Amino acid sequence: MNAIGLNCNGRGRRDFLQVGMGALGGLCLTDLLRLRAEAKSKGQPGNDVRCIFVWLDGGPSHYETFDPKPDAPDGIRGEFGTVKTSVPGVHFCEHVPHLAKAFDKYTVVRSIAHKQNNHGAGNHYLMTGRPTPVPVGCGAFVTFHPSFGSVVAKERGIREGLPGYVSLLRMSRSGGPNFLGAPYAPFVIKEDPNKDSFRVRDVSIPNAIADERADNRRHLRKSLDRLKRIQDKAANDPAVSIDEFYQQGYQLVYSDKAQQAFDIASEPEKTREKYGRHDFGQRLLLARRLTEVGVPFVTVYYGGWDHHTNIFPTLKDKALPKLDQGMAALMEDLHERGSIENTLVICLGEFGRTPKVNTRGGRDHWSFAMSVMMGGAGIPGGQIVGATDLKGYYANDNVYSPEDFAASLYTKLGIDHAQVLHNRVGRPIQLIDKGRLIKELFT
Repeated sequence: MNAIGLNCNGRGRRDFLQVGMGALGGLCLTDLLRLRAEAKSKGQPGNDVRCIFVWLDGGPSHYETFDPKPDAPDGIRGEFGTVKTSVPGVHFCEHVPHLAKAFDKYTVVRSIAHKQNNHGAGNHYLMTGRPTPVPVGCGAFVTFHPSFGSVVAKERGIREGLPGYVSLLRMSRSGGPNFLGAPYAPFVIKEDPNKDSFRVRDVSIPNAIADERADNRRHLRKSLDRLKRIQDKAANDPAVSIDEFYQQGYQLVYSDKAQQAFDIASEPEKTREKYGRHDFGQRLLLARRLTEVGVPFVTVYYGGWDHHTNIFPTLKDKALPKLDQGMAALMEDLHERGSIENTLVICLGEFGRTPKVNTRGGRDHWSFAMSVMMGGAGIPGGQIVGATDLKGYYANDNVYSPEDFAASLYTKLGIDHAQVLHNRVGRPIQLIDKGRLIKELFT
């Protein structure tokens, strides 16, 4: 791993092909507003469930989180012990004690498996519900699929000026809209909400512009808008659309809901401490605030889980304490606030890790077994779904695929996972192919 949390593959030319239109994730808010308004909406889904999608980039170990194997041989079971959860007979890794205590509030699926054993392909599969396409012939026939967040943004549209899809810290390599196009790229918030200087790009007036100065500029623009060239409503007059989306951006900046969501400093210090006064914990808290005001899909990106070396000290001292504190606090907070029924919480990466600890003290890529945390939106708490074998090599009981996971996610959000989309050349593509519901999430 490098200093900024990229996995062993880094980011190369293939990644940009996989991202597709996702590379536009850094568009400013006004551009997103304009592009989304140009796109045709399919209408509102049948419910108002929002999603907090926590992405552990690199592939977290199932052994050192939700599926420990204390009875496995030395060299497989690892260095950590286990801890009892709030459900009798269920144990997690000893370094996630808060999540163990809060287990009655969510489900763990231990039996999702696939065959995409590299970062790019695994990322695409678990971010879209479709395997990475194999390039055949002309590039026009290679179709990378839209991410869950982009599909939700397309289905839900803009509500009261709020973005339909937000990604905190960065956009994962397959977290973009691909053939859906730029209108459904995420609004990326790179700023660290744990810092006292936290301000969101495009949703805050720059410090250099005082309120009075900003108002003066707005009035000046309003005066200019009265000019004939701006008043002209000709369909091809770009000045009209520019003004329209400038106004939408201005309204968002001054929107009570937007300012309420981003004003994380207004949270009680006790709440902020509960999530953890670190970047990940405060991003989870910000995600909760965003979904509560109506943003339908928020991805919280947490990189640094590609542990080919020194997995045990790295997890113990760095990765697991943040994950444990932040995710447990999120689940408890949603329950206490009464938001859990309309908020789906998911935590996963692209795959699990190898059963055998390698010679460098790490675990390598392993897509044949992984654990996924899912809660809220009617999902029963305290439930283990499926299982891996005694040594954790393979999911071997009640096995589910990424397509099944995706179909369940979309169904929870009121979206038809069998609907047909069309790519840039008009080719019909089913959103999720042959996905079945994970029935235990709907009991």
